[in-house]
Amino acid sequence: MASSAALSPPPWPTLSDAKVCYGAANFNISSFGILETYKTPSVIFGYTLPLLEMQIILIFVLIVSSHMLLRFIGIPQFVSYMLAGFLLGPQLIDLVDFSKDRLSLDLDGNVALEGVAKFGMIMFTFLMGVKANKRAAFQTGKRPILIAVSSFVVTMGTGMAFRNFRIDRVDPLYMPLRLAPTERTVIVAIQALTLLPVVTHLIHELKIPNSELGRLAISISAFNDLLAFINLMCVSYIGTYRYVSPRTANRDAVAMIILVIVVVFIIRPTAQRIVNITPEGKPVRKLYLYGTIMTAIAASIYTTFFNQIHVLGAFMVGIAIPDGPPLGSALEAKFESLATNVFFPISIAVMTMKGDIIRVLYAFDDISFNIFLVGFTLVLKWTASFVPCLIFKLPTRESIIIAMIMNYKGFVDLCFVEGALNKWNLSKATNTFLMIYVLLNAGILPTVVKALYDPKRKYIGYVKRDVMHLKPNSDLKILTCLHKPDNISGMISLLQLLSSPLDSENKDRGVIAITVLHLVKLAGRAFPILVPHDKRSKPRLLQNSYIQTMMLAFNEFQQENLGTTSVDSFTAFSHENLMDQDICNLALDHLTSMIITPSGRKWSPDGSYESDDVMIRRVNMSLLDRAPCSIGVLNNRGYRKLKSKKRSTATVKVGVIFIGGKDDWEAVSIAKWMRQNPRVRLTVTRFLSGREPDKSKNWEYLLDNEVLNDLKATYASAENFSYTEKIIKGGPEVATAVRLAAEEHDLMIVGRDHDEDSLDFSGLVEWTELPELGVIGDLLASKELGTRVSVLVVKQQQQHE
Repeated sequence: MASSAALSPPPWPTLSDAKVCYGAANFNISSFGILETYKTPSVIFGYTLPLLEMQIILIFVLIVSSHMLLRFIGIPQFVSYMLAGFLLGPQLIDLVDFSKDRLSLDLDGNVALEGVAKFGMIMFTFLMGVKANKRAAFQTGKRPILIAVSSFVVTMGTGMAFRNFRIDRVDPLYMPLRLAPTERTVIVAIQALTLLPVVTHLIHELKIPNSELGRLAISISAFNDLLAFINLMCVSYIGTYRYVSPRTANRDAVAMIILVIVVVFIIRPTAQRIVNITPEGKPVRKLYLYGTIMTAIAASIYTTFFNQIHVLGAFMVGIAIPDGPPLGSALEAKFESLATNVFFPISIAVMTMKGDIIRVLYAFDDISFNIFLVGFTLVLKWTASFVPCLIFKLPTRESIIIAMIMNYKGFVDLCFVEGALNKWNLSKATNTFLMIYVLLNAGILPTVVKALYDPKRKYIGYVKRDVMHLKPNSDLKILTCLHKPDNISGMISLLQLLSSPLDSENKDRGVIAITVLHLVKLAGRAFPILVPHDKRSKPRLLQNSYIQTMMLAFNEFQQENLGTTSVDSFTAFSHENLMDQDICNLALDHLTSMIITPSGRKWSPDGSYESDDVMIRRVNMSLLDRAPCSIGVLNNRGYRKLKSKKRSTATVKVGVIFIGGKDDWEAVSIAKWMRQNPRVRLTVTRFLSGREPDKSKNWEYLLDNEVLNDLKATYASAENFSYTEKIIKGGPEVATAVRLAAEEHDLMIVGRDHDEDSLDFSGLVEWTELPELGVIGDLLASKELGTRVSVLVVKQQQQHE
């Protein structure tokens, strides 16, 4: 018994010394463990899974080690992925050569790692397509189109002009003479490209996807990508037609046309259908999520089969998926962490580990013109992007940033380089040099952009979005914010004053397009979400009485003002520190001219003070600093409430205190909209200091007069308009005059900021209780004020200097 037990075979196969090798006799995926062979433990690398695990572990060890050093100087993680690949390349570890002959049956030991890398790149590119802001990417307008055309056409055209320069001096041992022009064409084409998934990745890395700068960069890259796609199809067709066969070229072209048709007319409507049938507030079914991923993988296989870059199909499917909730957000939440943190680093490292830096040094003389061509096209494209930005009057700093973003290279560019190498359109030395160029580009450009970009200017626009500069027949687009049920009546009362029935005087006036945003505070780590309340969603409203009350109230308001107003409603479930961003993002999306938000001060029905909401005040302070349009803060005490079932005929007295400056110009512009309402009686009171204006600010004083002269000339004969001027000297007189004006009006409209030299506010600034309302607004919202007057404090949109 004992002897038989001692002679029983071990649980792993025994191999003699002669049989120990790195390839198993038969192909197996898993080994029997590291003790399979005592004398040669490395035999386990003759199996696919242990070899793949070892490769992945090596990649991540080098990535983490590299990033631990580089993160302190602000270098992006993408650079660490590439550095890990170079360290694993022929110049140091040479993982490709180590793994090549490890498996049996003449299988390449890198095939599993290559498969993981390809899958990872497909997943990541697909998610970049999903995350791309479609509204921003395909916004109409001359600016993004002309900048994109300039950057692509100038770079491509001028670069191609140098394609044959000194072509006769190419060493035949380095590359056959007939292939040299093709190599240079590839370099110029890659330099001319600004790929949307790459720019989307960069914009999210910089955390500016919803800024006006980020949206402009996305839009330019989208149009550039479209030009690049057309160019790629043409070049691919010509190359296949010449060097393969006309039949194959025609087949590939027809296949791509079919793919575009399928994406536009089948995949996108199906994705939209999934969005429509998903109940509001409910998650998307897992079947749809996995079906979408399989569609992206199938599209990539399809494009690979028809001789196109493998990530093209995945990106096209990703672009067809509506971004945001429910489908786009669900895909991001489900797959982004895995794709970004696991598959993407492996993909980048695998591509760059094929680079051979030693070969670049040996062939430096042969690729010297290629190096010059890369540098030349880099400067050329930067200039071709920078100059149009200046022509469109973008600030110099932002123009520099846009030009740098247009020159950014990333993961899809590496895919193009690898594809060109596999088709023998690039030499090994040039391929490695382009990898080094992408490494330097990805390390330097984002760091410089971060240094140049001021996040405080994230939402400040380049286009005038305020009431003052609206064209006569334009729509007035307003975003109203609601935090509590108490805010509803005050907002509707204010909007009633802005709306008026069409008559002979204002028959050509545009409508008031109102976007209502209901803000709900999230607790913990819940995921923020924006829910639209359109006609489709009304039968499936969230079971929230406040949301239903809000929607019913604004729907009734729209019915009462049918033909002159339109209302869209949203609910934003967000964290307190992100509410201002949600408001600014929605204002940018809807191109609003003004945001109106409650002040946070609550009054009882009898007009006495109740409380201040610190959270609302904090959100308002952030909005005043970064709003992409004008902003009005409403302190509502319950002025002349309008009846909901029937229009009231009572007169509402609206007063404007004009001291001077752009905020007061905006206040007058809003008052002019209200004056068209027959129920409104408008009084504009100008406070003058009695001193001679500062000559250095004489231009602003002239504009003050111009605004008021235009107002008086327009409404001089109107019965419901009056204009007065008062000489005010010192802070006490300012306070007295403001209180007297408050007693005579139901609603006051005032600018927030005024020049210190325009009026003497001594003694008032120091006692300001609500600094977000400014000196005059604070006086009108004071607890000690004994009237029921409400106040709208206005700040005009901040413009880039």
